Amino acid sequence: MNLIEKLKKNKIFPIIRSDNPKDVTAKVYALLEGGLDVMEINVETPQVFNAIKSVSNDAIICAGGMITSIQAKTAIDCGARILSSPIFQTNLLKISKDKRLPLIAGTSTANEAYNAWKCRIPVVKIYPVTAMGGVEYIENMLRPMPFLNVIPQGNVKLTEVKSYIEAGAVAVGIGRHLTGFSNYTDITKCTKDLLESLK
Repeated sequence: MNLIEKLKKNKIFPIIRSDNPKDVTAKVYALLEGGLDVMEINVETPQVFNAIKSVSNDAIICAGGMITSIQAKTAIDCGARILSSPIFQTNLLKISKDKRLPLIAGTSTANEAYNAWKCRIPVVKIYPVTAMGGVEYIENMLRPMPFLNVIPQGNVKLTEVKSYIEAGAVAVGIGRHLTGFSNYTDITKCTKDLLESLK
């Protein structure tokens, strides 16, 4: 799987945050029905690993919130095919290389993003992008470093997605504004509408 090509095709990188495995599973299938097959499940409690295991044959799951090696190895054993960390961790980089799984590292500044790129991390999250300056911040970062593959994330509104893509982001990370609905059909509808608007 070429992660960058897949993200560029999808444009949206949904993030599911819930400590209820049944809720997580339902949201995965709502996103799949909407047309997205790559998504991050933030591991908020150990029970969420069970949700990853139950959906790993149907969706390409990125295990989010990884900080320790034990978390990362558990996620991989449960079927996660991508790892994501809120920070840049060398121990996670080693695991991702050993297991040949992509790692998405969390960065905030241009310096952090460049250092992650130098370590051959294929994609970096720019978080919290809204607090850092939004679309203009991404434009300013990519102007001197167009080789970076970035996913802006952090309170991104659905109406802002197109602007981030036009600014050069490979995809846009969206959490509560897409996956925060308690009605799962709303998640599916919202996903379909969003993808249609980006065509």
